[in-house]
Amino acid sequence: MRDIAPPKIVAGEVETWTVLYQFQRESLARKLVGVDEEAARHSIVPSGISLLWIVKHCTRAERLWFLDRFVAREELPRIDVVLEMDTITSVTQAFQRQWLEIEDVVSIHDPSELAKRVDPGDKPVTLRWILGHLLEEVARHAGHADILRELIDGQVGR
Repeated sequence: MRDIAPPKIVAGEVETWTVLYQFQRESLARKLVGVDEEAARHSIVPSGISLLWIVKHCTRAERLWFLDRFVAREELPRIDVVLEMDTITSVTQAFQRQWLEIEDVVSIHDPSELAKRVDPGDKPVTLRWILGHLLEEVARHAGHADILRELIDGQVGR
């Protein structure tokens, strides 16, 4: 797996976020390409995370922040679990299937707009905060996936 650098652009904040975020999403999804199903499901670190868990977690995090909290379209359970029926294909497709839906939400709202749903005891956040948080969340987990993939079969690169 060769290393791919993030694209460099000159644009506004939302377009810049969209390009950098998509790069992180694709980097994470690439970590599942060519890996064995059992290896993707198995945890090799004490925390118990696996490649499949990371992608499922990021999928749920996107839905939680953009569709549950920001636009209050759906309410999600707060549990990330890799199920027996989950496969590399099903988990990757679920992650990729929502990308356009999330981008549509981002494109039609002002970054200063507040989330419509706030957890009890929490402070309200803006779309701008959610954009920054999700970029760091997916980038952080893509880094975890980098390490797991290298431990599994020696593959490195974004």
